[in-house]
Amino acid sequence: LINSLKSSVQTIGEEQIQNPYTELLVLKGHQDIVRFLVQIDDCRFASAGDDGIIFLWNAQTGEKLFELYGHTHKITAIAPFSSSDASEEQTRLILTASADRTVIVWDCTSGRQVQKVSCFHSTVKCLTVLQRLDVWLSGGSDLCVWNRKLDLLCKTSHLTDAGISALVELPRNCVAAAVGKELIIFRLITSNDGSEGWNILEVKRLVDHQDNILSLVSVNDLTFVTGSHVGELIVWDALDWTKQASECNFWDSSVHPDVQPEIKLSQSRNETSVQHLTSDEECVFAAVGKGIYVYNLQMKRVIACQRTAHDSSVLRIEKLPNRQLISCSEDGSVRIWELREKQQLPAEPIPTGFFNMWGFGRANRQASQAAKKMQENTPMYFLELVGDLIGHSSAVQMFLYFGELGLATCSADHLIILWKDGERESRLRSLTLFQKLAQNGDLQIRF
Repeated sequence: LINSLKSSVQTIGEEQIQNPYTELLVLKGHQDIVRFLVQIDDCRFASAGDDGIIFLWNAQTGEKLFELYGHTHKITAIAPFSSSDASEEQTRLILTASADRTVIVWDCTSGRQVQKVSCFHSTVKCLTVLQRLDVWLSGGSDLCVWNRKLDLLCKTSHLTDAGISALVELPRNCVAAAVGKELIIFRLITSNDGSEGWNILEVKRLVDHQDNILSLVSVNDLTFVTGSHVGELIVWDALDWTKQASECNFWDSSVHPDVQPEIKLSQSRNETSVQHLTSDEECVFAAVGKGIYVYNLQMKRVIACQRTAHDSSVLRIEKLPNRQLISCSEDGSVRIWELREKQQLPAEPIPTGFFNMWGFGRANRQASQAAKKMQENTPMYFLELVGDLIGHSSAVQMFLYFGELGLATCSADHLIILWKDGERESRLRSLTLFQKLAQNGDLQIRF
């Protein structure tokens, strides 16, 4: 009762029938905020954060595989970088960037440092691997292109003191870089003979955003989407970089008439900030302030929203199979949502008789149009809370979904939690016990 008085955020009962994550493993090791999780393969992942240490973990057992030391300040970016050479066994590598102005390449199989680059003039804030070209990009005050041997192939001039906040790969050897409120499109001119002759050219600056761009996502080869600090979402053509659509009405009650207008009181800039974007072929899923929004690309509108999905800002959102979403927040919670279709009520016929409250003719038509517009703008789906994972005591920064192996989350409380499907784990334990008894000859079948 106290909780419902304090906040309009959705709550879920004790039962949580649809939530499979009834067991958890707490992984300790980090000494500071854990900000990053990156998947290495089907059962391994790496974690990194403000203590500058990278840990490698087994997602099934929670076993710590390696501790990687090499950075002297916090980790600012991490990316997997697998070998693309089909002739050799695939080498699993990860790249880590740090506030110590270095980037290190690590071998995930041996846990050894492969190579270190220390020639940066500023902190690298983002790393992107272009697998097709077998190069990787580092974004800081400038944009650099590197090959697998860590040779610097080419770089841009100084772009910004604040640094590139996000990068996304586009078709035709292009990348989009978020630099403050500007989006800069660069094209890579590739070389045939390896290291000589590479170049990176600025081809366009897009200045449609009113504030800093915080999130970028590539939907497919034709479309990418950006989100800003003041709640603007823009859909772009990935080939000619023209603006296809935009949504800036996340907080407009007329666009979401099923939402109580009083929630809109005293919104700060942070409450409209697009913190993270993810997508499938049909929709973009946006973490905006404390809420979650589902934007349909074909219809060019929001089709579902949960404006108070959490008590604090939503930091990350991902789509799962079976029309489910996962979100994590500064409030320390991880929530599972299911996208469900609303039962559409049949449109009521508008009376046309003498006693019609709307009057005659034109007024009647206006009312009909207003009702139709209202129906068009009403979300067609809703997000139902099906799981509430309470385990962290501080902001949950990120998560990784491992299918049947479960879910990994990391937090400002210095912990990583592996959330497990309780029924599956129980079955596995029973099976292990059964096999052990059978091996020892202790299993007697009685009739």
